Amino acid sequence: MLTRNLDVEERSQWLRTTPGALALCQPYYCIESGLFYGRAQYMACRSVRGGTLLFYTLEGAGLIEHDGSQILLEPGMALILEGDQVERCRTAPGQSGWHHYWALVGGSGVQALEPVLCPDKRLAPIPLPREEALPLWQALLDGTGCETAESAVSQALVIHQILAKMARQQLTGEAGQANRQLIEEAVAYIRAHFDEPLCLDGLLTNAHISKSYFLRLFRQYMGTTPYNFLLCYRITRAKELLAQTDLPVGMVAHQVGFGDESNFSTRFTAMVGQSPLRYRKSTMRSK
Repeated sequence: MLTRNLDVEERSQWLRTTPGALALCQPYYCIESGLFYGRAQYMACRSVRGGTLLFYTLEGAGLIEHDGSQILLEPGMALILEGDQVERCRTAPGQSGWHHYWALVGGSGVQALEPVLCPDKRLAPIPLPREEALPLWQALLDGTGCETAESAVSQALVIHQILAKMARQQLTGEAGQANRQLIEEAVAYIRAHFDEPLCLDGLLTNAHISKSYFLRLFRQYMGTTPYNFLLCYRITRAKELLAQTDLPVGMVAHQVGFGDESNFSTRFTAMVGQSPLRYRKSTMRSK
């Protein structure tokens, strides 16, 4: 359902497209985009949609009402709204207008970044410098509806650049400095003790936060769980030993923290796509 009062200036743009096969294969694609010069009474309310909404304010301010909370979107601020959730956006009270870009996007890349951009599903405006954001948003708008192979690839790249800038700002901003330091310390501990038995309680010894919150922070900053990060690190170190030494596979398994050779070989094959011995042969160089 879509309820709206499109109190916008005539120069506003609203472009739609139906992504084709190539576009749908991309990690990012655009379904709709717009550049609205909303007046004081501008309002739109969506209850069903097939993607993720992005906003970026140029002038004035917008008010996003979502899940019982209100987010003021001022100039230079971007926002991402996950799909299939009710939201209402309008020109903020006291503002004569809300000049903003918006886009409805989809793809596996968008879904993968949502935990980074919306940790705990909490919405927060993300500052993006106008000089960096404006060319990207205009390119996204200009490419909507072109429906060529080149435009499908270009649109995917532009959306990725917008979301990547938002993610970097979210992860490196001052507001998350304490959380970032906590996760960096946990990662350093894993790397220093990767060959030892590790457990989540050990990582939380000095954290003073709940397990669930720690796991959410770790996924936000590292893009995976502590256990999967440990596995990947162990397998990377195993690759180095297989390529640079003549150690038996069983000894390699032991040195990177696996209890037995069988478990190591199974994990290595699943993650690398070939057995440890085959990997060693593929990296052999003449000495």
